[in-house]
Amino acid sequence: MKQFIKNIFSTLIGILLSFFLIVIIFIGILSLGSDLESDKKTIKANSILKIDLSNEVVERASNPFTSLSLMNLEPKKQIELKTILDNIEKAKKDKNIIAIYLYSPIVNAGLSKTEEIRNKLLEFKKTGKPIISYNEVYSTKSYYLSSVANKIFLNPQGGVDHKGMSATLMFFRGLFEKLNIDMQIFKYGKFKSAVEPFTLDKMSNDNRIQLQLMLNSFNDNMMDSIANQRKLSLEKVQKDADQLTLNSSKDCLEEGYVDGLIYEDQVEDSLKSLSTDSKLNLISLNNYSSVKGEKKEISKNKIAIIYANGEIISGKGDESMIGSKTTSEAIKKARKDKNVKAIVLRINSPGGSALASDVIWRETTLAKQEKPLVVSMGDYAASGGYYIACAADKIVANPTTLTGSIGVFGMIPNMKEFYKKNFGITVDTVNTNKYSDMGISRKMTNFERNKIQKTIEDIYREFITKVGQGRDMSIIAVDEIGQGRIWSGYDAKKIGLIDIYGGLEKAISTAAELAELDNFRIISLPKKEDPITQIINDLKQTSLSNMLIKDFDFINVKDIITIKAITKSDKIQARIPYIINLK
Repeated sequence: MKQFIKNIFSTLIGILLSFFLIVIIFIGILSLGSDLESDKKTIKANSILKIDLSNEVVERASNPFTSLSLMNLEPKKQIELKTILDNIEKAKKDKNIIAIYLYSPIVNAGLSKTEEIRNKLLEFKKTGKPIISYNEVYSTKSYYLSSVANKIFLNPQGGVDHKGMSATLMFFRGLFEKLNIDMQIFKYGKFKSAVEPFTLDKMSNDNRIQLQLMLNSFNDNMMDSIANQRKLSLEKVQKDADQLTLNSSKDCLEEGYVDGLIYEDQVEDSLKSLSTDSKLNLISLNNYSSVKGEKKEISKNKIAIIYANGEIISGKGDESMIGSKTTSEAIKKARKDKNVKAIVLRINSPGGSALASDVIWRETTLAKQEKPLVVSMGDYAASGGYYIACAADKIVANPTTLTGSIGVFGMIPNMKEFYKKNFGITVDTVNTNKYSDMGISRKMTNFERNKIQKTIEDIYREFITKVGQGRDMSIIAVDEIGQGRIWSGYDAKKIGLIDIYGGLEKAISTAAELAELDNFRIISLPKKEDPITQIINDLKQTSLSNMLIKDFDFINVKDIITIKAITKSDKIQARIPYIINLK
């Protein structure tokens, strides 16, 4: 009876707290709506677009209120990549925008997204309008972005983090040994390193080699881009990173990496001098989004961008998960819409369920039979992410995109000793057939292991066959560049895994060319869920304990997200083991 009363009491508290959160959310939405209305004003002459990318740059923004918890009532702040690109494009033609001011010590975007934004800034620069950059400190990625600026300013006590790239992996073999968990591994491909954190205590030689080559490719691209814009030799830029030459702000100035050591107020005075106004007119990306661009004719012809972002799972997905049902339905909808003349599948995924990937792949092949299908790869489109890309007419990726990883693996933990030695729990079973209890409660027999290994190999052969068909390559050729190996976008083009260097805009223009379109409009799929409905559904699915645990710093979610993803219900997966993100 006491437990029953406790449950009733807990439920009532949960309902009251949920009601309280909904009230707060509604107030926030009303406030946000009024703010947006007030922002819809004509932009002033001699305005300067200020770009700060410290908020998370995403493919598609999620409901901003899904990050709310009992101890954190601040909505999640995100900005979509396409919004940034569209705003820079709009600023190119806007006579009221006279310059861009880059002020972003941290660029909260993946390396490939950063490259897309940087390339768009280079387009803006060709108009003759200046780009001015200032930071107190430049991270590696923020300096890479800011290197396009006509003038780069640095705080007199600041610095530039210029030391190259590094990848640090975490291994859990020792932890599983302490917990008495026997991780039973199945894989195909000598480079399929997603399982290594569970079986080794350091990188294998093959994994170390592929990771080194890919990092070198990314780093060379970034260093060469910096050298080109700063009129420095590539050898110097590499040498300065090796010797940590930029040890002070004065070193940054003397070595040619910045143009002046000044304070923020002095930068603002410099910006004022660009216009005839005595007052500095800065407009943020967020506010500039509400400023109307030049009017265009509304075309009945459409190009559908289908966003596939996150881990690939079976069933329904959202802005951060690629659900096989959700994504397939979106592709099918675009395929059956007579006004959709071409499809761009925007993939930003490390892979995931092999079965879910195949379900999506099937829909891409049906779409390709009826209209042009172009894939645009984001920061990464690897393993299952490449599986759903390979059937496209054209694949577009940046040199800094992580791709490939054509391989398959499976994992089944043996939890028998974990239960017994840690909790004193023993397991006994009754079977109808010889292998009915095959699973996590005992060690697998050699016969069972061989059966699963054969399944892994069959899926791998199917994977490379489909890549071969899509890329017009022999199975032998695909196997040689497969084996689970990851590639940079730069190297992927040389071996035939992608067709064109570029970002989302390049993919859209390629799709338009294939469809022979001069005039078209963009639609985005899958359609986003109504925010209020999503909030209510989230509250239904969120327990009080989960709402509270989000507010404690001792849980590092980013460190354990790969473990959670890999150990999900779909035991046979095609995914990469890590996401490389540069600060």
